[in-house]
Amino acid sequence: FGVDFLGGDAVTFKYSQQEDVEKIRAALKPAGLGDATIQYQKDVSGGRPTLRVTGASGSAKAIEHTLETNFPDARFEQVEEQEVGAVVGAQIRQSAAIACIFAMFGILVYVAFRYEFSFALGAIVAVAHDLLLTIGCYCISGRQFNDTVVAALLTIIGFSINDKVVIFDRIRENLKLGVRGTFTEIINQALNQTLSRTIITSGTVFLATLALFIFGGGEINDFAFTFLVGIITGTYSSIYIATPFVLKWHKGQRPNIGGSASQVTMQNTPATRA
Repeated sequence: FGVDFLGGDAVTFKYSQQEDVEKIRAALKPAGLGDATIQYQKDVSGGRPTLRVTGASGSAKAIEHTLETNFPDARFEQVEEQEVGAVVGAQIRQSAAIACIFAMFGILVYVAFRYEFSFALGAIVAVAHDLLLTIGCYCISGRQFNDTVVAALLTIIGFSINDKVVIFDRIRENLKLGVRGTFTEIINQALNQTLSRTIITSGTVFLATLALFIFGGGEINDFAFTFLVGIITGTYSSIYIATPFVLKWHKGQRPNIGGSASQVTMQNTPATRA
């Protein structure tokens, strides 16, 4: 966990010359503060702009010494020092967990009401897979959890469920139109019909996020990395997890979504040869 969750020291400096954020981060790295939050702020009351650096607990002196030593021309001078309590971090962790749970519950209710309960369960299983795999990749990368990552995870939930709803909507539409074939064939046809849309949408979002990952620093890089993994998992889980779950739930039988019983009977009747 990062400073947002564990607490730490926030030090505010005034300065005579603004230095690049990445240069400051590079200078803090040897002191073990490469993950510090660095923000330039401007007083809304018209005061002078300041630099706020938030690091691990007990790092205030190291931050001050590093800035004064490496950037003498900037004349950094400490004006305020605050301690971010671990209690606040625990509240943030709890709020993040509650936000994810409520988001998943909202998806379950919406998809169940709009489509069918099996579709809702399939979506939840796939989205849960997306989140767990993304968190796993993030942990393997050695990065720290912060509030930016929580925002990325909630964004992944929205992106992932959007892709699944598009596929589910096409499956339901094909069932209502009375398209002939087994449920497996209906699902396969719906996937093929939406495949180009999925590739184009996910591809363009991936490229935009990749640009943020390459050129963005600090917390933007963490957000971009998390979202990149989420885009990949959210795309393939729609095809290989969500829809197969629905198929398995109905044991391969075609559900009666819209249409009368006579229509369903006619749909399952083989076409008469010419």
